[in-house]
Amino acid sequence: MGFTKTISKGVMTAALGLSLMGGGTFAYFSDTFETKNTFAAGTLDLSINPNAVVNIDNIKPGDEVYREFTFENKGSLDIYQVLLDTKYTVEDAKSDNTDDLANHIKVTIMYNTSSATVPVVETTLAQLKEQTPDLTAIDEFVGSTQRPDGIPPGEKEKMFVLFQFVDNGEDQNQFQGDKLQVDWTFNAKQTPGTYNDDTDPDNN
Repeated sequence: MGFTKTISKGVMTAALGLSLMGGGTFAYFSDTFETKNTFAAGTLDLSINPNAVVNIDNIKPGDEVYREFTFENKGSLDIYQVLLDTKYTVEDAKSDNTDDLANHIKVTIMYNTSSATVPVVETTLAQLKEQTPDLTAIDEFVGSTQRPDGIPPGEKEKMFVLFQFVDNGEDQNQFQGDKLQVDWTFNAKQTPGTYNDDTDPDNN
């Protein structure tokens, strides 16, 4: 083998070695495609009408007070639950109370169906303070109308509430002149998150 051929072979071998050490350099085809994705958050907007459910003076044992109020979903998302949070304070006029006036106030909250009312809460005000019931949950459906929990966007749900100052047949004079301030907070909750997969299962 001649000197020129030996040199050429050595150069080619060195070049190949450098190419392998460098990971290889070669020409290739490429293509790109850009997508634009949007995530817009929905809204929860619960409206209550009227905003004061009840204002009563001169209530006495045996009295019953009936009121109506309406939930409206003004948002873009389904309202899954409306949880009721109850707080109250008692103003003891004569500072002689040995019992909580709220123990003597029975509260019944009902949902209106097409043919009847269905109680969703039935307890004393004192016990209700320790609970957070879902006012849209109905365990029993009346007739053929089966309404799922929650309130869809744009829909209204009428509710009824009955307050009763229970006459227990005993001396309840200690409550004369007392005042009971009840604060209700209605907490709207969204539906659980869902997994959204738009891929075609037949597309391999």
